[in-house]
Amino acid sequence: MATSEAGTLRLGTAQGRWVLLATVLGSSMAMLDGTVVNVALPRIGTDLGAPLAALQWTLNAYLLTLAGLILLGGALGDRYGRRRVFLLGVVWFALASAACAAAPTIGVLIAARAVQGIGGALLTPGSLAMLQAVFHPDDRSAAVGLWSGLGGVSAAIGPFLGGWLVDGPGWRWIFLLNVPLAVLVVAVASRHVPESRDESATGRFDVLGAALAALALGAVTYALTAAGSGLSPGVWVTGAAGLALGAAFVAVERRTAEPMLPLGLFSSRLFTAVNLVTLCVYAAFSGVFFLLVVQLQIVSGFSPLVSGLALVPITVLMLALSARAGRLGKRIGPQLPLTVGPLLCAAGVLMMLRIGPDASYWTDVLPAVTVMGCGMVLLVAPLTATVLAAVEVRHAGIASGVNNAAARAAGLLAVAALPALAGLSGDAYQVPASVDSAFHTSMLICAGLLVAGAVVAFTSVRGNVLATEDHPVAEPDCQWTCSTNGPPLDPGHLAARHGEGPATGPATGPSTG
Repeated sequence: MATSEAGTLRLGTAQGRWVLLATVLGSSMAMLDGTVVNVALPRIGTDLGAPLAALQWTLNAYLLTLAGLILLGGALGDRYGRRRVFLLGVVWFALASAACAAAPTIGVLIAARAVQGIGGALLTPGSLAMLQAVFHPDDRSAAVGLWSGLGGVSAAIGPFLGGWLVDGPGWRWIFLLNVPLAVLVVAVASRHVPESRDESATGRFDVLGAALAALALGAVTYALTAAGSGLSPGVWVTGAAGLALGAAFVAVERRTAEPMLPLGLFSSRLFTAVNLVTLCVYAAFSGVFFLLVVQLQIVSGFSPLVSGLALVPITVLMLALSARAGRLGKRIGPQLPLTVGPLLCAAGVLMMLRIGPDASYWTDVLPAVTVMGCGMVLLVAPLTATVLAAVEVRHAGIASGVNNAAARAAGLLAVAALPALAGLSGDAYQVPASVDSAFHTSMLICAGLLVAGAVVAFTSVRGNVLATEDHPVAEPDCQWTCSTNGPPLDPGHLAARHGEGPATGPATGPSTG
């Protein structure tokens, strides 16, 4: 399919349905990995003889490369063709998944997960961006809605599927599952998806900025993870190196003509404040999702299958109610949802303190995750819309990309830091008493982060910025389903719809990884 055919495809045609299938399956590949790996961590640790720090890196190696390179992946798709880069990401992701499945040691698994994250950074931005680029404007909203709903279903079944695979054929199958999915995606996309690109994209890629961001995150993450075993000189040196690399990243972004992270966005007080809220709440979410499944399996004695099912109510609530929360935020303004949402999540997290050795799913686990899920529903959609409303319409794509990257970086650092702060290290994650004590400490920290996010929102977000005519981009914005792993990315399609220029920039709806 030629690039010239982009923007003309109708949803009711056979080709339109094939395009929808390719994008749904492609995004679902990465999404499933984001929801099932947590469930498998205790079993991976037992099978490969891994200490807790290695299990942290099993998650963080993927998040590190994904967070550091996702903005670059979106720019590559705009320049060289979204379908081309999407397919490269799918193949890359599948090969890395096969390497994860075959990993003989925890070190090999961690390395393969890092490579998998690179594939995710190439794959993730292309899914929604292709839909926006190839479908006729009259059919785009319907296509995004279908893509979102089907993606939400895959997110909902992910924990169940992961638990069933871990209990049945084994944890390696959570990675092997990606290979046949990738073959199908490549076959469908190569034949049916038109190519599209941003013909106005010029200039150099900010490769140096992407590398410095990834190295800075990696060094700080390593220092926080290693701190769990003691504050050795290596921890201090690595942490200082990470901070120095972060400062170098800021300096490079200030001087680069076309930076990966335009620092001018932060001249908006609202944009800065909402990203601070994002850092607080997504750090808490990642900490809860990481440690809850360990608590349920090691302390409460739940099977991987039941532990995975414990998280399903959150995804179901997000799937069912995100759009309504987005409309509520527009009607009453974002301050109240961005304040009450984190406080409700904090209440749910504090309710998790009841989960212990004799925990009941129905009386201890389900009420806690339901309350937390209701808070996430209230929070996430208005959070995304407020990020977009805080900047000019033409910057919508990069603004949402920065917000998504901030959420992933927050999750990365939380998974690294929480066990150290809670006194859990080495093989102690296999000792129920140690896990129980660390879990209680960690949930208190996560609840504190959520309250901090609520305070920032209450004191910094004023007025109903979502209802102003100056920011039509804020109108959508959860016509698609918001995810638990990160705020949805917007490709800037509303800017194009309102005559503000081409739809460019990284994009995804239900976040992956």
